[in-house]
Amino acid sequence: MSKIVQIGIGGVGTVVAHKLAQNIDVFESVTLASRTKSKCDALAETLNKKYGVKFDTDCVDADEVDQIVALLKKHKPVLVINVALPYQDLAIMEACLQCGVNYLDTANYEPKDEAHFEYSWQWAYKKRFEDAGLTAILGCGFDPGVSGVYTAYAAKHHFKEMNYLDIVDCNAGNHHKAFATNFNPEINIREITQNGRYYQDGKWVETGALEIHKPLTYPNVGPKESYLMYHEELESLVKNFPTIKRARFWMTFGQEYLTHLRVIQNIGMARIDEVEYNGVKIVPLQFLKAVLPNPKDLGENYEGETSIGCRIRGIGKDGKELTYYVYNNCSHHDAFLETGMQGVSYTTGVPAMIGAMMFVKGLWQRPGVWNVEEFDPDPFMAELNKHGLPWHEEFNKDLEL
Repeated sequence: MSKIVQIGIGGVGTVVAHKLAQNIDVFESVTLASRTKSKCDALAETLNKKYGVKFDTDCVDADEVDQIVALLKKHKPVLVINVALPYQDLAIMEACLQCGVNYLDTANYEPKDEAHFEYSWQWAYKKRFEDAGLTAILGCGFDPGVSGVYTAYAAKHHFKEMNYLDIVDCNAGNHHKAFATNFNPEINIREITQNGRYYQDGKWVETGALEIHKPLTYPNVGPKESYLMYHEELESLVKNFPTIKRARFWMTFGQEYLTHLRVIQNIGMARIDEVEYNGVKIVPLQFLKAVLPNPKDLGENYEGETSIGCRIRGIGKDGKELTYYVYNNCSHHDAFLETGMQGVSYTTGVPAMIGAMMFVKGLWQRPGVWNVEEFDPDPFMAELNKHGLPWHEEFNKDLEL
């Protein structure tokens, strides 16, 4: 049985739904659920017209455990794909435990009142999932997600010992908006405006927000200024690959984007605490989200491509020093033609479907709570090539880092 409940149908969720529909031979039935059922109905109708599939739809407030429990008891899935908000991870995991349902997400939990990314909250569920005989797969997007699978693949096939890991994420696209975020604005701006952090010789080193930056050259793109940030997969990767001496995450931003971001911060619109306005309490960043372009609507005129990968240095299987770069480039336009969404949503949504496929096929099933790099990377890597995210390898090249 491979009944799936998908919670969340934003940009990433829309891509996941398209990919599930394309692989209906693997997934017996799918229920799309979100706070607004009419949006699920509209997406289900699109999928029916395009692929001839009939997905169920339902309504759920993913902040409320009782509502999620009722949803799962009604539809009786084997797996929940959580592409809702990171704030809602723990509520969905709790409901899965109550209903005996397996779990998969694309981003780690974070509290609403603090821009803080840490796996401890979800790792704390490990024994409960083990005792229940249930699998929870964490961070199965691109980064986190494919970045972890890439690292596991490198360790399995190419390295005797990995010492230096740099995850590099370039969006060389142009959506022709003055300012817009490629995924949920609230999550995106919280992530970018927090202090940077990287792992060095067994401890974490903190930096100012976007303080460290340098140009890096990306395949088919060229040099782009890249900024050191903290990203959640670093925490699990240095834990699961203890030979890593240094691990960092880099992301590109255009100057216009950074100028708008600086203004947003300077005028207080990036605040996540409540302020009172006309007798009503509002969170400035949540209000800003309401007036910014919806990431779901960026795809139509989006040009260019993303380029995301891992640059790794260490000792190869032959005992000699090895540098290794594994990456994917994804066209925004091609992603839009296939799913109606832009490339950032596509690169996150495709791996979520593949992770669900790995579970349904019995390839990634293990009671407990796991990050993607703790499973066999080979079948996942094979499916990336089949479902729109082909990967490429370069050996013994200058990694620039």
